Amino acid sequence: MKMNKRIFSIFMVASLLGSATACGSDSAQEASTATETTVEVSETAQEENSTDDSSTESTVEEVASETYEIPEGMYLSEITGEPISEEIKDQRPVAVMIDNESLALPHYGVAEADVVYEMMNSTANNRITRLMCIVKDWGNIEQMGSIRSTRPTNILLMSEWNAVLCHDGGPYYNDQYFIRDWADHFSGTFSRVANGKSREYTEYILSGDLESNFEDSGYSTTYNEYANADTTHFEFTDYGTTVDLSENGYQYCADAAIIDIKPFAHNGSQLIYNEETQTYDYYEYGAVHEDAEDGDVLTFDNVILQKCTFSQLDDEGYLIYNCIDTNQPGLYATKGKITDVVWTKPNETDITRFYDEHGEEIVLNTGKTYIALVPDDTWDQLAIGAFYYSE
Repeated sequence: MKMNKRIFSIFMVASLLGSATACGSDSAQEASTATETTVEVSETAQEENSTDDSSTESTVEEVASETYEIPEGMYLSEITGEPISEEIKDQRPVAVMIDNESLALPHYGVAEADVVYEMMNSTANNRITRLMCIVKDWGNIEQMGSIRSTRPTNILLMSEWNAVLCHDGGPYYNDQYFIRDWADHFSGTFSRVANGKSREYTEYILSGDLESNFEDSGYSTTYNEYANADTTHFEFTDYGTTVDLSENGYQYCADAAIIDIKPFAHNGSQLIYNEETQTYDYYEYGAVHEDAEDGDVLTFDNVILQKCTFSQLDDEGYLIYNCIDTNQPGLYATKGKITDVVWTKPNETDITRFYDEHGEEIVLNTGKTYIALVPDDTWDQLAIGAFYYSE
């Protein structure tokens, strides 16, 4: 992406994009110099987004590109909406904790994840983040990691996928959640790889590790009684069609070629729209994220940001996000556009649902999804921008 040949305009986001340029407007294209605008926040808009209004019909338009047939022996994944083998249709995913400190880089296997969560791991160390990777086809993992400890928030989030959490220890705050019948997890049971680093950066899931863990634990490899009746986590567009946010009639919609998550100051997370692939490439520590396993860029079809309050648990920086809540603000980006959403997670094992301004569950494009839990006290530091070619 040759940014030096483009004009960059950026606006800050607090809760809503109410004063941002609407998707499909030509006014933004008239910009000839870089501009910066502070977005005014409409606090009443959150109330208007209540998911209880069933009388309003969604205006999402799905644009058919061509007709696609699901290949024989495959089904549409409940996690990505894309074809995968029917042989693993009932297989539970795993949720893998990945160290995101610069010393832990490069990552292995992260680019193969179906969903990647990023969230503040501690209020210390400049609010360093950690990744949690949701992987459906874990039997194909050759190397993933490095593996690190978990936090209570991750246990609550992995539960809604009926996943098995893969980690290496964590604070005693986890214990009250691990005693739940639904909280299956593997801790510190993976392989050590001699990579020249200190021990905390040497644990990885290698081929065969998960099979051994499942056999030793007696956990079911398939969805169990704690799985949600509808295991489809997102509402996906029909296979072979595309959701275009500029065509859906949203009041709040803007160009989003760059999503700068300034609240994640330690590693400088950014998602930059790749016009060639029509996906968002993930950047951190000033560089694009390339997987050490195969060199693949970590890239996403969907980007979801959740504004979320949190409670600090002690002076060491341990915390828990208040991820069980209703009608809280968020943002959804796809294909270079972004719009407002609200999110709701009523209970520990309930799926987090995302709703648009019409009160309808959002329809995602098929593919991989990035989800960030952004602390509410730094939400207004988010920066969303757009690139335009200069003449």
